[in-house]
Amino acid sequence: MEISARNNLKGRIKRVTMGIVMAEITVDIGDGKEIVASITKGSAEKLGLKVGDEVSAVIKSTDVMIAK
Repeated sequence: MEISARNNLKGRIKRVTMGIVMAEITVDIGDGKEIVASITKGSAEKLGLKVGDEVSAVIKSTDVMIAK
C-alpha cells in the first residue's frame, strides 16, 4: 500500500490500553523512544493490535508545533 504521508516510523507495540471508545497504542520506535497514538477501539480491534506486533506509525499533519 502506498500513502502520501512522509513520516513513517517503524516499531513494535509496547502497550495497548483499551478504553470504552478509544484505544491508546504505545509504539517503541527504538533508541528508548516511544510514540503514542490514540485510535478508535473499533480500529484497534479490527487490526488485531497486540503487544509485540511490528507496526508503522504513520504521521500526516499540516501543523507541527515546537515548544521550548
